[in-house]
Amino acid sequence: MHVGMLTAPLRTRPLSELIPWAAAHGIRALEIDVTPGSHLDASTVSDAALEQVRSLLKTHDVRISSLACYVKLSGVPEAQAAQSRQTLEKALALAERLGVSTVCTIAGMPMPGKTRTQTISEDLPGVFRPLLDRAKRHGVRLALENWFATNIQHLDHWRLIFEVLPDDHFGLNFDPSHLDWQGIDVHAAVNEFRQRIFHVHAKDVAVDTAKLARVGYQGDGWWRYVLPGYGRIRWGEFIGVLRQVGYDDVLSIEHEDAVYSAEDGFIKAARYLGSLVC
Repeated sequence: MHVGMLTAPLRTRPLSELIPWAAAHGIRALEIDVTPGSHLDASTVSDAALEQVRSLLKTHDVRISSLACYVKLSGVPEAQAAQSRQTLEKALALAERLGVSTVCTIAGMPMPGKTRTQTISEDLPGVFRPLLDRAKRHGVRLALENWFATNIQHLDHWRLIFEVLPDDHFGLNFDPSHLDWQGIDVHAAVNEFRQRIFHVHAKDVAVDTAKLARVGYQGDGWWRYVLPGYGRIRWGEFIGVLRQVGYDDVLSIEHEDAVYSAEDGFIKAARYLGSLVC
């Protein structure tokens, strides 16, 4: 197991700077944002740029854990959904060109007037079937981050989406922070969906128990995302459960902690996680 990072918070730094910087701080893998205007825009990146990236990765002993393409494929206006599909299709093709096995995305938003369950059953097969077929042709796995706002809010949604779309190359970018604050058992989720965990996000959550007691679970502002080790997830135990089910790949830091700058946050998180996986 090794430490990685989602590059999006440092999108203003070119990969020529970011790759050696990551290596210097013990970050061995990059989850590279490939949406428009990002580090490797899947729509416009040239062969020369890719060759430069390959050379830098080899020089600094860093790998690409996945390509990040977090676009909304459902629950948005059709023009936006169509653009999202095109972006994801290009990301799948780029993954094949780079020899990257996984593309991470999200499960879309509920369709207007429908629940998540209805959207999964009635709409997502039409959304994801052509994308999964394309991913298979490219030899690439598609991994959904379980962001609570999307169609896979909780484990019953997870079960359903993999029932209607059972492809072996369709799985999860498993993020424990989206489960913990909802009261969902993270370790049970790892055990049940062990075969679907293709990639793991390292992000923690802090809960203000005093505010929660005032506003309740439907209130606002009682939880926030923090760096791994700065919240209430027990990372040693979580990593142990991942190892028990056979996961031995990246812990990709997703930095959404407003208290720390992008650079400082990644350094602190990498230092903490590195002490647990080395």
